[in-house]
Amino acid sequence: MYYFYLVESQRQSKIASVIQRDIADVLQGAARQGGIQGVIISVTQVRVTADLSIAKVYLSIFPIKLAKDLMKGITSNSQSIRHELAKRTRNQLRRTPELLFYLDDSLEYIDGIDRSLNQRENPIKNPELLKKRKKI
Repeated sequence: MYYFYLVESQRQSKIASVIQRDIADVLQGAARQGGIQGVIISVTQVRVTADLSIAKVYLSIFPIKLAKDLMKGITSNSQSIRHELAKRTRNQLRRTPELLFYLDDSLEYIDGIDRSLNQRENPIKNPELLKKRKKI
């Protein structure tokens, strides 16, 4: 099945904003209860399909070195997160969409550009950096 996100309706954007706000609360609460300190989890974007059955949730996790482990935990617990979201939005949504979580690495990308512009990572002095920048 293909889902296109070309033009988002007003209803889709409203539902996406409700999901974004509530999932951020759910994830921050779960991090506090889990005893994870010093971690910031933010929901950067939510995209909802036209039939409102699937929501793609983009997460930004800081510090970045913990991101992969936290993403594994979040995706494995997506059903319990969906259940908590359903309890919170029971008066706003008839059905809670299936949640697909993705890591938003745009902050890491921006930080890399910033380091390059400030000459902290000079590819002329360190040619190994060019291998990271090559596109396949």
